[in-house]
Amino acid sequence: MTAGQPAAPRALLLSGVGRYADPWHPFAGTSAALTGLLEEAGFSVELAEDVDAALAGMAAPGLAPDGPADAGLPDLLVVNIGLPRDDRPSPGTPEAAAGLRRWLADGRPLLASHASSTSFLDSPAWAEALGGRWVRGTSMHPDYGPATIHVVPGSGALMEGIVDFELLDERYSYLQTAPTITVHATHTHGDREHPVMWSQDRRPGRTFYDALGHDPASFQSPEHREILLRAITWLAAESLLTP
Repeated sequence: MTAGQPAAPRALLLSGVGRYADPWHPFAGTSAALTGLLEEAGFSVELAEDVDAALAGMAAPGLAPDGPADAGLPDLLVVNIGLPRDDRPSPGTPEAAAGLRRWLADGRPLLASHASSTSFLDSPAWAEALGGRWVRGTSMHPDYGPATIHVVPGSGALMEGIVDFELLDERYSYLQTAPTITVHATHTHGDREHPVMWSQDRRPGRTFYDALGHDPASFQSPEHREILLRAITWLAAESLLTP
């Protein structure tokens, strides 16, 4: 960064480590792919080594000298985690829960990927801000493999010019979704269409959820990458992009 040049916006990436890792998802690889996209979009990326500690840090971020009270907060929260494999709450501490609540209540932008819809089960604010979630005993996915993704016509500028595409991935199905979301892409399973990409204007605050992204192969799809780059730009934008 040269003198007088503004600092790059910062993204905090919560990846599936520790209790938020699982045997089925290669979070290191998918978080590396997300990092590459964020950097391509102009962000600097901080990869959290402890999910609950990173969330707790957002409950009371440090003050910059003569700066605003939120100076310690990143510009974008990116969540790429799994369902905790223990009996502790999720988020795991009161401080972590408070940090997540603060982020969402302040109307800050959120990008969530794949298995993140299974997590933070003890946070109603998370499910509301995400616009949907995985429901145990109801939600499922067919076997990993070639997937045909249908772009929803007229779903907004995020998808303009993008046509149906194929990639290797898991196809989340029977997710619980809120009526407030804008569905951008679906797949067909069991004679019905299932949302796999959606946005939500939380007013204030914006969310983009991508149910794709099971492994790094998913991010080799040019269409998938382009949609995510547009979503990152939309989340970071100051003015509303009407879906």
